[in-house]
Amino acid sequence: MPQDQMTTSPPPHAAPALAARYGHAQAAPPAWNAVLETLMAHRSVRAYLPHALPSGTTELLVAAAQSAATSSNMQTWSVVAVHDQARRDRLAVLAGNQKHISVAPLFLLFLADLSRADRIGAATGHAMEGTPYTESFMVALIDAAIAGQNATVAAEAMGLGTVYIGSMRNHPETVAAEIGLPPNCMVAFGLCVGHPDPAHPSSVKPRLPQSMILHHEQYDASHDAKGLADYEATFTGFQKQEGLPASGWVSRVIDRLGTVAGIGGRERMRDALKALGIPLA
Repeated sequence: MPQDQMTTSPPPHAAPALAARYGHAQAAPPAWNAVLETLMAHRSVRAYLPHALPSGTTELLVAAAQSAATSSNMQTWSVVAVHDQARRDRLAVLAGNQKHISVAPLFLLFLADLSRADRIGAATGHAMEGTPYTESFMVALIDAAIAGQNATVAAEAMGLGTVYIGSMRNHPETVAAEIGLPPNCMVAFGLCVGHPDPAHPSSVKPRLPQSMILHHEQYDASHDAKGLADYEATFTGFQKQEGLPASGWVSRVIDRLGTVAGIGGRERMRDALKALGIPLA
């Protein structure tokens, strides 16, 4: 990277950016630049202005997504850009009535897409015996996720807001029918893109301390108790600051994973995948 794009002495704004990400002061980073600034400032935006995006925005975001790494350059993902208001309204209902899907002018549906490989096999007379396997589907999901994150960073670098919508997996067959997916292809997640509404700003949400995330050489959970206690205090403080119920982070994990009901209907995912022509052999 050219020297003028990377600073060896972090500017003063590096400290508050990192402090916001973890909820308290952090050691000064070894370097800082605009890319790191964008990454550290990520936040989920659920309030949008209903303004159209500049012409070419979708294509630029997809170009950024296609610049992401992809396993063996197989590019086992695709994306459906949904602009139509009526379709976004229907998808919002399927996602549990998340109105930001209706308001944001662009909704990107990232697909784990092995159907293209199947079509290549059919066109060339090859059986493509590998596409029905779980490993191949995992590759497609990972490809889609990496591509989606590239698109997210690109959108935020343009001053736009985003929020991922995992609830597209609540009703995978219905969503697939809505956008006309072929067999062996499913929506991994959605991504709202639009101009954030300044009347409803969102804040950087603090993350777990690195003592719980970063392991050196071997996995080591010995720091979890202290790290979790510290994070509970930090996260509860964030919730209070945002005017949210101060329920803490542990209760959120328990609510989502402590019962089958917390999965939100996705416990039938294996059956849904089979219905979509993804057998997971």
